[in-house]
Amino acid sequence: MSEQFGAAEPLLEEHAQIELQLSDPDVHADAARARTLGRRYAELGQVVAAYRAWRAAADDLADASELAETDEAFAAELPALQAAADAAAERLRRVLIPRDPDDARDVILEIKAGEGGEESALFAGDLLRMYLRYAEQRGWRTEILSATESELGGYKDVQVAVKSRGTTTDPAQGVWASLKYEGGVHRVQRVPVTESQGRIHTSAAGVLVLPEVEDAGEVEIDPNDLRVDVYRSSGPGGQSVNTTDSAVRITHLPTGITVSMQNEKSQLQNREQAMRVLRARLLAVQQEAAAAAASEARRSQVRTVDRSERIRTYNFPENRIADHRTGYKAYNLDAVLDGDLEPVVRSAIETDETARLAAAGH
Repeated sequence: MSEQFGAAEPLLEEHAQIELQLSDPDVHADAARARTLGRRYAELGQVVAAYRAWRAAADDLADASELAETDEAFAAELPALQAAADAAAERLRRVLIPRDPDDARDVILEIKAGEGGEESALFAGDLLRMYLRYAEQRGWRTEILSATESELGGYKDVQVAVKSRGTTTDPAQGVWASLKYEGGVHRVQRVPVTESQGRIHTSAAGVLVLPEVEDAGEVEIDPNDLRVDVYRSSGPGGQSVNTTDSAVRITHLPTGITVSMQNEKSQLQNREQAMRVLRARLLAVQQEAAAAAASEARRSQVRTVDRSERIRTYNFPENRIADHRTGYKAYNLDAVLDGDLEPVVRSAIETDETARLAAAGH
């Protein structure tokens, strides 16, 4: 019976080994190692629980099948026991799908106005509010790293760090595990505030989601590869809001990646925030290269590195939200923009799991 899920056996052994390591006080002297082991232990714990539940359901079915040969009372229980065994097997198949190693990470979310001018900037502000409210519902902390406001109160671009409160080691509950599917072009259809004729316009904003680097040593940056420029901060319309050169622009010369920060009052603070975002972007570049070299079965079928892909439409006249990757559609756009994003996120997670399950041949 265990041959059906032979792939689980080495994971059960790994879980037992990590349990022994975590019982060693010396392991906890290295916080980073203890955190890594704790996350892996929590991930494997799902496999252990699913495997035990499947074995128990399969044993119950086998025992009842044997007894049903001589006792009709047991025969009547077989359909329900078969359904329970099938459900347990499906759950085990899903948890055996290799999990994204970054799922437990925090993220840096970037929202940029796109085509549509001022209306796009206002929509970028709507998206920011949606993510802030969603994070609040999930119990995550948020921190605006940088923001460039538009004249009507929207955002030309904004960067926000989203962090879990560190109370769980379960990767499935990580910030990246949920928000990684948000990257791409978000399209809005509505009557802009600047439209006097009441005509519906279409505009868009882009969202980029980066896994945050937990340890600066994860991404090596040679100081000689950086060009640092300082300038005065500016507000909407370009007016100067600071009399000192506190804003910082850092360019990573080998990749051409540029990060600008001006929200903090000191040059040092802006530089630290810019380096934080730069490390996240460089980590993303490394991961994109690794994904390109990986087999199709290991890639996400929903999360894309193509930042030009239109992933979702927000239609205000119909109060409709539609995700073009998963087929999800609902008529509660007002609630979604108020933070009720979980059903949309869940549709992406389930679509991705189903595709990877099929690709893995389970």
